[in-house]
Amino acid sequence: MVIEVRDGVAVVDGVPRVLVTADYPYYRDDPAVWADRLRAVRDELGIEVITCYLPWRHHQPEAGTAPDFTGLTHPARNVTGFLELCRELGLGVVAKPGPFIHAEVNYGGLPDWVCPDADPAIEPLLDSAGTPSRWADATAPAGRALPAPLGPVFLARATQWLSAVGKEVLAGAEAVVALQIANEGIYTSGALPLTAYDYSPSGLAFFRDRLRSWYGTTQAYNAVHGTAYAGWADVAPSGVGLLAQADWGRFHAEYLAEVYRVWARAVGSELPVFVNLNPPTVPELDDWLARVRPELWGGISYGFTNWMGVVSADRDAHARYVIAAKRAPGPNLEENWGFSELYDPAYIDGATSFHQSLLALAAGASGFNVYTGVAASGWGPELDAGHEGPYPDSAPIDADGAATGKAPVVRALADYFAAHGAEFLECVPVRRDAFGLYLPYAGIAALSGALSDSLSGSPAGPAGPQCGRALRAFHERMRVRGLDYGLVDLESVSAEELAAYRTVTVPGGPFMHRRVQELLAAYAAAGGRVLVDGPVPTLDERLAPCALIAPADPPADAGEGLVLYGEADAYLRSHPTRDVHHLVVLVRTGNEGPVGVRTPYGTAEVVAAEGGGAVLRLAGGELGDLVVRGLNAYLDCAVEASVRLNGVRVGAPGPGDLIRIR
Repeated sequence: MVIEVRDGVAVVDGVPRVLVTADYPYYRDDPAVWADRLRAVRDELGIEVITCYLPWRHHQPEAGTAPDFTGLTHPARNVTGFLELCRELGLGVVAKPGPFIHAEVNYGGLPDWVCPDADPAIEPLLDSAGTPSRWADATAPAGRALPAPLGPVFLARATQWLSAVGKEVLAGAEAVVALQIANEGIYTSGALPLTAYDYSPSGLAFFRDRLRSWYGTTQAYNAVHGTAYAGWADVAPSGVGLLAQADWGRFHAEYLAEVYRVWARAVGSELPVFVNLNPPTVPELDDWLARVRPELWGGISYGFTNWMGVVSADRDAHARYVIAAKRAPGPNLEENWGFSELYDPAYIDGATSFHQSLLALAAGASGFNVYTGVAASGWGPELDAGHEGPYPDSAPIDADGAATGKAPVVRALADYFAAHGAEFLECVPVRRDAFGLYLPYAGIAALSGALSDSLSGSPAGPAGPQCGRALRAFHERMRVRGLDYGLVDLESVSAEELAAYRTVTVPGGPFMHRRVQELLAAYAAAGGRVLVDGPVPTLDERLAPCALIAPADPPADAGEGLVLYGEADAYLRSHPTRDVHHLVVLVRTGNEGPVGVRTPYGTAEVVAAEGGGAVLRLAGGELGDLVVRGLNAYLDCAVEASVRLNGVRVGAPGPGDLIRIR
């Protein structure tokens, strides 16, 4: 198995595929059962690609000793043997060597000897107040200081670890098809405020180096910012003024990109590299938008995770999840399929994870991960002192290796996308409107507190340029109308990409890059509509006069939404050259009765469980393959899953799921 990644899509042995994977934390289990559990993933779940973290603290617990990858010091450290088992069973592997992994492992998987508290030579990560950022767990409830990623001592040690993985584990492992670097940002910190990091000496040195590359000289910087700095060392981080705040947001984007690049290079592998960003929180939406700029990452591919709530019941969680899925092409690399005790009891039933996995794909993801596919037990407190087995509590394959009630649901999705994944990706989402991200406003809003909305999403806080609040309001308007939408970065989108939409909504404010204004003006001249949420910009990025945008009125609501009745969300993808469509219907918690959905062939009526949903293939005027979830034990909901199209009904024989594939 050979995987390439093209525009966020996994191309497996030359064929684009929806990347369906399952995580197995080998380091938490008895090596004697590894082969059995891997067979269960392959045979019961129908999944051909495993993901697994390689915890640094597990393989190299002591400073000054070489990492153990062969089980010399403990059988569960024999990751080379684990990967060979995967090869023998025909399974590919996405290896995830961190160096920070979270995964409910002590100190996020970092060895204790890289903690600044233990070694004063290691520079700590600092927040805006100069306080070290700390990671709390059962072994250190008050938290342990985290190392600054670009600090020279830690960077050298992290590079040694990643290089050892590359040379001693990956170089001879035929099963490994891709890598994932870091976890949810750097230290599960992708959604933290811009004031949370990095104010360490190494971080500020990188910030000032970026300023030098952007402005050239301090004199040029002073001319734009109205300051009188004598040298770069005098420039304060996250300073006062709109442009200084925008600079700090831009620094965060380049800082994250630099850490990703440095760590990926350290592995020394030619394999494709993913990252997995955690979705934004509601209060820190602008912080996340300012920091997460996949356009800067070069050959590193975007991916994201779940862990934000039950999207079928929580509109905030829904918005955060959809925005994460739309930010850039790439797979969902951690969907919660197993943790009901640690996160939310709704995950005890597979309907919740089924709904969210389909939402990710419908909103724009190119794959999903079952996290974790297998429950494990048998680790020591040196690895995880805070949790008891099994980990997780309700996985599709339990800690004894038996398939649970979730297994057929995973298998149905895996089989559907094995049969139709390439076609699904060829089909074009039906989206006529887009939101244009102008990310300098995200940095400004994050630092000025402009996005201080409550969880209800109502506007609050000081006035000023912002991006997140406008995006959230746009998302809610589109969801109420039942319409899908595109999400584009105005500083990198092409004229051809923008031309695919009838409208683009942009956040308003005092300035906007001249080239962005020129792009929007040309789009409008060609017939597109530019809608501005707020003041129309009259200055360029250097605050020189520039007023090229003529905002249009929004188009009348023509009743284009897909959902005709019932409480649900629907997404349609249509093939550009063939009469083939894929329809995803996601039933919200609280819905009772059928859901009517507009299709190219008339109304389809879908009966599915609360919090469940359906994926349907439509071709030549008829209903083809489908998967419909009719059960949700958590909500005590059991219906006869069915679909009716043009008078023809396909249904389950009784309360339960409906699965028809080939």
